[in-house]
Amino acid sequence: MSSLFEPTHAGSLALANRIVMAPLTRNRSPRAVPGPLAVEYYRQRASAGLIVSEGTAISQQGQGYADVPGLYAPEQLEGWRKVTAAVHAAGGKIVTQLWHVGRVSHTELQADGQAPVAPSAIPAATKTYLIRNGQGGFEATSTPRALAAEELPGIVDDFRKAARAALDSGFDGVEIHGANGYLLDQFMKLGANHRTDHYGGSIANRIRFPLEVVRAVAAEIGAGRVGLRISPVTPANGISDPDPQPLFEALLAELAPLGLAYIHVIEGATGGPREIDDRPFDYRKLKAAYRAAGGKAAWMVNNGYDRHLADEALADGADLVAFGRPFIANPDLVRRLRERAPLQVPDRATMYGGGAEGYTDYPTLPA
Repeated sequence: MSSLFEPTHAGSLALANRIVMAPLTRNRSPRAVPGPLAVEYYRQRASAGLIVSEGTAISQQGQGYADVPGLYAPEQLEGWRKVTAAVHAAGGKIVTQLWHVGRVSHTELQADGQAPVAPSAIPAATKTYLIRNGQGGFEATSTPRALAAEELPGIVDDFRKAARAALDSGFDGVEIHGANGYLLDQFMKLGANHRTDHYGGSIANRIRFPLEVVRAVAAEIGAGRVGLRISPVTPANGISDPDPQPLFEALLAELAPLGLAYIHVIEGATGGPREIDDRPFDYRKLKAAYRAAGGKAAWMVNNGYDRHLADEALADGADLVAFGRPFIANPDLVRRLRERAPLQVPDRATMYGGGAEGYTDYPTLPA
């Protein structure tokens, strides 16, 4: 049986253990630039086998929340260089999560107050985080406009350029965000995609755009440095599909020959129940279909894992286990899991926005 604490590989990435820090949006990058607090925050958590950064916008159009970082302007890249250098100095590995939120945005966050973009002009039943008069809060997203087919190659290229910028900024690789009701997930799922062109309707059409993105990024930086995050049944950000099993089996079958670093699977509702009564899904069948198609990427599981569930997942064939919220309040989570020490609980009042409080001031176990 594999141990959480043994070294492993994910594509080209050599990892000190099988514990992954999942991406966590914290809204502490004013003007979309990660600063000194981000440097310290990620350095503190470098004992993870792999850190996946918070969602990082590939373009101004891809921004969906106030004070989340970007990867498209020189000052943003310089901020990330300091983060990656600190993580590497502490012995860690870090990839950035490439993010385009699609319809989960607001006109205030878009250039010149434009509408957010989406596969179809269907509003997201969710809220986004805005800052008004120095105070952060959640407000309904804006109604999006439907993307024209001729705009899609430009977004694919934004993903490609962001991947190159990530490596130039010192990241060890990238994770493409294809989950949680954001742009790539919107194209895949019928609840958000009512298109009648060759990017809508059939499964083959709906996975076309995500496949174009993944292939372009893999060609740019090498597939062994690329992961993909998916969430087959989460209702996050108002997303839905009536039959996700064949959809995601088709997606992963197409990706199998690429040789990606890992597939990051959110099981159940993101940050919520691992089983959803009205959205059943067979994750073992999905993985088996991917392996049968020749896919060899590391299989990363996520959602509500503790030490016991993580050990069970590894025994059942998972390669990596991602932990999200436990890493917020436990910068030394790897040690706490190893020693079966109590875990601190995050302060929800300081989860989004602010400064060091609830971000870099959680204590570690005594030496």
